[in-house]
Amino acid sequence: MNRLEPVSFDTSVPGRRGCVLPPLDVAEKAVASLLPGEMLRREPACLPELSEVDVVRHFTRLSQKNFAVDEGFYPLGSCTMKYNPKCNEDAARLPGFALAHPLQGAEFSQGALRLMYELTEMLTEITGMAGVSLQPAAGAHGELTGIMIIRAYHRHRGDEKRTKILIPDTAHGTNPASAALAGYDVVEVASDRRGNVDLDALREAMDDRVAGIMLTNPNTLGLFEETITDVADIVHGKGGLLYYDGANFNAILGKVRPGDMGFDVIHLNLHKSFSTPHGGGGPGSGPVGVGETLLPFLPVPLVRKCGDRYEFDEDRPLSVGKVRSFYGNFGVLVRAYAYILSMGAEGLREVAHNAVLNANYLMALLKERFLLPYDRTCKHEFVLSGKRQHDSGGVSTLDMAKALMDYGFHPPTIYFPLVVEEAMMIEPTETEGKETLDVFAKALCSIADEAEKNPEGVKTAPHSTFVARPDETAAARKPVLRWRREE
Repeated sequence: MNRLEPVSFDTSVPGRRGCVLPPLDVAEKAVASLLPGEMLRREPACLPELSEVDVVRHFTRLSQKNFAVDEGFYPLGSCTMKYNPKCNEDAARLPGFALAHPLQGAEFSQGALRLMYELTEMLTEITGMAGVSLQPAAGAHGELTGIMIIRAYHRHRGDEKRTKILIPDTAHGTNPASAALAGYDVVEVASDRRGNVDLDALREAMDDRVAGIMLTNPNTLGLFEETITDVADIVHGKGGLLYYDGANFNAILGKVRPGDMGFDVIHLNLHKSFSTPHGGGGPGSGPVGVGETLLPFLPVPLVRKCGDRYEFDEDRPLSVGKVRSFYGNFGVLVRAYAYILSMGAEGLREVAHNAVLNANYLMALLKERFLLPYDRTCKHEFVLSGKRQHDSGGVSTLDMAKALMDYGFHPPTIYFPLVVEEAMMIEPTETEGKETLDVFAKALCSIADEAEKNPEGVKTAPHSTFVARPDETAAARKPVLRWRREE
């Protein structure tokens, strides 16, 4: 066995133990009475027999094979994989927060309720909305909740004919799914030559059957919608509502508020913009904010302040109801609260300044070597195209992304957004220094050189990782989720 390979059944030694369990002190008959007979094991489980040190080394080796933002640059476009301050982790691990039970009554949860109340007040101010619910557990969950609120609003007004949601072709990939899951038909709206929503296409699509439009601003091209107030006028003029996808909120944090742009509903990704390490499916938090008209439809319960005490507000008859068990991913809320307090208003503005500066600096370093479909000032991210390398030497964007792994970098988002052929979406975030960006740009330029001189070398990359090129399609469609002994 290679010394770097994880331990497995092949290294099991009969009789070896990592721990010794105490004798069972419950009668077998009592155990049998608790479980149906067909669920009782007749034979011992087939498990590897390993010492504690074997197991520790196994999981340590696995952790060393994973890439993490604490290890290196993570330019995954649209995901805002920035470094998260460890002081916020410490706050989330305070026993009073970490050990709080969600079934505790309000009288025993005043500290937690105060934090939630004050966090909603902060997010309300930051977004320019009238109120916020902290319940949704992730960004896409926040999207679904926001569209449910839009649907509840129209139905309350007796407007049942609105069956469509407009979605620009630069929207996040989860937007169409969220709208469809809420029961709406999805209508795509094209972009213009500058990467904005095409106003003529929007006017043509907007009628009295449209419930609203889902927008990301800046959009997934990393570009600010220059005509956002016109978009709001067109949609509102026909009785529709504007939904703001807050996944790219880093770029405008402290500079401009969605409520001031004309949005009626928003969601925020606290795990992107407000300090929670994420990836691998969680943890996440997608609070939803609304304008004054939509306040009655927010999920229950909300936290309200009564004198110097805090309690749950369940009496909201027009609410869309509860969208998650209990009150949200509380640990993520604690991190966001600590992050906002430690940064302050000026610090939050600095987040946007540095995120935009880093993206434009990196774009300037790379745009001569790769095709830049939209050559204008970007916000927190930008999209290049590998079409030049693909057409000249057959080297795809996927090939170049794989090659970056040999330089110690996590690949950027590729083949998204769909409006750019051979797309490569790069987001440096505000937490990276100039030196890191310089090295990353140099690595990409070196890969571009190799794509011309030695295309096969790029096509077979990476060459230095534990796993080279797995069948990613099969892994997604036919995942192997548990080990089975080979016969």
